[in-house]
Amino acid sequence: MKKIIMTAAAVMAFAFSNAQETKFGVKGGVNFANLSGDTEDASLKVGFHVGGFAEIKVSDKFSVQPELLYSTQGAKFDESVDGVDIESKLNLSYLNIPVMAKFYVAEKFSLEAGPQIGFLLSAKAKGEGTENGITISAEQDVKDSFESIDFGLNFGAGYDFTENLSAGVRYNLGLSNIAKTEEGDDSKIQNSVFSLSIGYKF
Repeated sequence: MKKIIMTAAAVMAFAFSNAQETKFGVKGGVNFANLSGDTEDASLKVGFHVGGFAEIKVSDKFSVQPELLYSTQGAKFDESVDGVDIESKLNLSYLNIPVMAKFYVAEKFSLEAGPQIGFLLSAKAKGEGTENGITISAEQDVKDSFESIDFGLNFGAGYDFTENLSAGVRYNLGLSNIAKTEEGDDSKIQNSVFSLSIGYKF
């Protein structure tokens, strides 16, 4: 993980020292989040992300784009307990800092990749079930069950409609185990997020 951070820092230092132009902007969009690894019956949970970015233009075809994003992630679970169908959600909120290397393969179309560090802001488990026509719901704070820092890699593509307005698609591959485990427990859970976004550069 240290290598990822050092690489990102080196790329940003190179970008700033060779920058031709820097544009700032805001972005937001929808997340389709899930969990991978040692987890059962997890399915996609819809969330969102919103934040800001700086596009540092190094050359006509290459840019570096650090971002600061608030992102809601997690997963949804459907299970049956004693004949009662229960729908539960794990709601994870992160402050994510991706650093993307963008290569313009065409005038308005770019491919991107880069590391990301995420800081866990909150983690809540919410369950809801119906029995004999009565719906019961409960929510619990489970932040202590998850690691406070998450590392991942992002891969994506973007398209600039105008000089200001753009759209992007991105996949975040979680690399670190976000679940706190006890001694003897080697289970691993990683974040997995597919996102669509709209951005505006000033």
